[in-house]
Amino acid sequence: MTDQILTPQTPRYATAGDYVQLMKPRIMMLVVFTALAGLVAAPGSINPFMAMIAVLAVALGSGAAGALNMWYDADIDAIMTRTSTRPIPSGAVPRGEALALGLIMSGVSVLLMWMASNWVAAALLAVSIAYYGWFYTMLLKRRTPQNIVIGGAAGAFPPVIGWAAVTGTTPLDAWILFAIIFFWTPPHFWALSLLAHKEYEKAGVPMLPVTHGAKATRLQILLYMLLLVPLGVAPVMTGLGGWLYAVTAGGLGLAFLYGAITVFRSKAGDADAPGADAKKARNLFLFSILYLFVVFAALLVEHAGVGAFFPVGG
Repeated sequence: MTDQILTPQTPRYATAGDYVQLMKPRIMMLVVFTALAGLVAAPGSINPFMAMIAVLAVALGSGAAGALNMWYDADIDAIMTRTSTRPIPSGAVPRGEALALGLIMSGVSVLLMWMASNWVAAALLAVSIAYYGWFYTMLLKRRTPQNIVIGGAAGAFPPVIGWAAVTGTTPLDAWILFAIIFFWTPPHFWALSLLAHKEYEKAGVPMLPVTHGAKATRLQILLYMLLLVPLGVAPVMTGLGGWLYAVTAGGLGLAFLYGAITVFRSKAGDADAPGADAKKARNLFLFSILYLFVVFAALLVEHAGVGAFFPVGG
């Protein structure tokens, strides 16, 4: 990595917003939300103050992983247009500061989780940080087109962590929530990669559209959606989800599948793809975010004191 790549022609001073951006706040919000859903859905109880500390620990852990990711990926971030304005390639934050922030926040987040809940939740949080910051970012991302598939486990841990914070255990229901996020991740990111495959190719990142082409990527999106739709309603089968969750997850799952079919039948990602087909991939990417948020929101609503209106099975 050269100074020419990482040092802009006009360096700028860092702001508080730059350090926030290091922590990937949009990803953090989704991580925190799914962790909160797992915490609320878990049987048993936890002191409200300790619950807030546990959620804060998850937020700090997510931010730590994001900072470590930006530290390591600063060279390829500088090459890709959509990431070139991030704090490190823009020259606002030195790489060493990003690394220090990531490491310190990692330790603080795990310690807070341990103090607020139990060692199981703390250990899972530590594993999730290491999984994203080291295993995905450093080992997988630049080596295999399956980086998103294998690395997706990092983002799937939060509801399990939230569940463990309450009970100290990780039963089947918690891992079903893990599986929903795990199988959601490839369609979500591959829809984006159909739009940004030239950027990934320029940076030398072997995303699936770069290594196997857009057609194969569109097929993989569809195949993963065929797995995700039944997984999305699996909590109803175990009694974790009630009628509200069933209607929400079932309806949105079918809509998500329809979008995947639409993208599969399009030429999104191809060199000669019309603008309308690129829009289909963009819409699928945006809808995927809505899907995950609303599905976990339905679970949260059912278990957050309104179960009398939307009874949960079991």
